Amino acid sequence: MSTIARALRIFIVDDEPPARNRLRELLSDCNEQLALEITGEAGNGQEALDKLMVEPADVVLLDIRMPQMDGIELAQHLQKLPRSPVVIFTTAYDAYAIKAFELHAIDYLLKPIRLGRLFDALSRARAAVPVQLEVLRDLLPEPRRHLAIHERGKIHLIAIEQVLFLRAELKYITVRTGEREYLIEESLTALEKEFITRFVRIHRNCLVARDAIEGFERGGDEGEGSGWLVKLKGLPEALPISRRQQHIVKDFG
Repeated sequence: MSTIARALRIFIVDDEPPARNRLRELLSDCNEQLALEITGEAGNGQEALDKLMVEPADVVLLDIRMPQMDGIELAQHLQKLPRSPVVIFTTAYDAYAIKAFELHAIDYLLKPIRLGRLFDALSRARAAVPVQLEVLRDLLPEPRRHLAIHERGKIHLIAIEQVLFLRAELKYITVRTGEREYLIEESLTALEKEFITRFVRIHRNCLVARDAIEGFERGGDEGEGSGWLVKLKGLPEALPISRRQQHIVKDFG
């Protein structure tokens, strides 16, 4: 006895309402031959994450060119979801970028989107798997603009510009902003490499934002450190500098 496949759950992300409406129309036409359900839409990354936490989707049709956060970065944050969706990028990118998608076997729809191409992509999506994080980072070599914080059943996007320091503690990284602390599970070494122009290492377990450095003062534990502390704008506490990194006192002095 044959079984009826569950409808493919589709979520649309594009900052332009006309583009979202166009996709809805095309998806309605696809629905005549392919069982699918549009679960929602969003005009930016945070809205997309909020809605997908509540109502998961199998496939996200994701525009690449969006303000504040482009689609490739958002695709990285989507991997923080309990069930990562398959991403199909919608793009007006040039031929060079298209070749990158094809090289990594990532599905994309070139704007203006054609019905037949959309139908083919959705037909393949049921058997597809989410794109690996490393592949997405190869596509977007620039640093992320946000860190994704999974907290109390929600994903918060914290702008990198708001981060004062990153400190490794056991298997977590403490992300400190002017308002509060968050915890993420990432590698401090990888974060240092990704954000090398924004953060400087002051200790084997701590990176501080270069722009947040207000000054230096004596007072650290010379038994374990350099005897120097770094003061960051907006924070009452000073952070110890290790002997290995004490050269930053002169570098920033």
